[in-house]
Amino acid sequence: MTPIEITSVDDPRIKVFAKLTEAQLRNSLCPEDALFIAESPKVIRVALEAGMKPVALLCERRHISGDAADIIAGIPDIPVYTGSREVLASITGYTLTRGVLCAMRRPQLPSVEELCARSGRVVVIDDVSDTTNIGSIFRSAAALGMDAVLMGPTACDPLNRRAVRVSMGSVFLIPWTRLDGGLGQLKDNGFKTVAMALRHNSVDISDPVLKAEPKLAIVMGTEGEGLPIETIDSADYVVKIPMHHGVDSLNVAAASAIAFYALKK
Repeated sequence: MTPIEITSVDDPRIKVFAKLTEAQLRNSLCPEDALFIAESPKVIRVALEAGMKPVALLCERRHISGDAADIIAGIPDIPVYTGSREVLASITGYTLTRGVLCAMRRPQLPSVEELCARSGRVVVIDDVSDTTNIGSIFRSAAALGMDAVLMGPTACDPLNRRAVRVSMGSVFLIPWTRLDGGLGQLKDNGFKTVAMALRHNSVDISDPVLKAEPKLAIVMGTEGEGLPIETIDSADYVVKIPMHHGVDSLNVAAASAIAFYALKK
């Protein structure tokens, strides 16, 4: 495919990169047309290796024969749009970190039952809305031995552009889906649930009873308020990471990394 030169932000051919919001990309009315954006050659390669389907590429001129050359060669049937660094910055609204964006089809999500059947350790992200934290949690989950991630109804979309970038493509390495039936759905599938919260009756995260559980779901709460009381009350275990020097809590991304390492099988 010969690269197509773009000179205007109003060019309708690149509206997926310039005009559509994250909500419009998700396209809940027509899921088969839903898209997401992967940014940087490294993340795009991870996505392609994981089976994601590319639709279009937006690339700085200098990367066509440089960092993105192998990507373009491997997906010859999609349009490749290009322009100067300045033009691309005006299209996307910011200077691209690595000069390459790829629009891809959103994958069909597996069912909760399907993920539970093949998992021993799952992460439940209850209500985390910060895209940076979502990306970091996914990166830690993939690196530290979790089998799947289950997103609460109000948790941020893992395929948000920034979440994908922060995760360094880890959102494509670990299966995930939406949890629509609450913690009871996990218990019905044989899991014991762990609510990460500081309480007077919290179990220390190093307790060997936890690691011995064959199927464990680790529930992480929102950045500011933590988990809802009803979620904590319904969990099989309430677990704490011991704190020192008067520090009362950790950022959810940091806490998740510690929890995943301590509680992996």
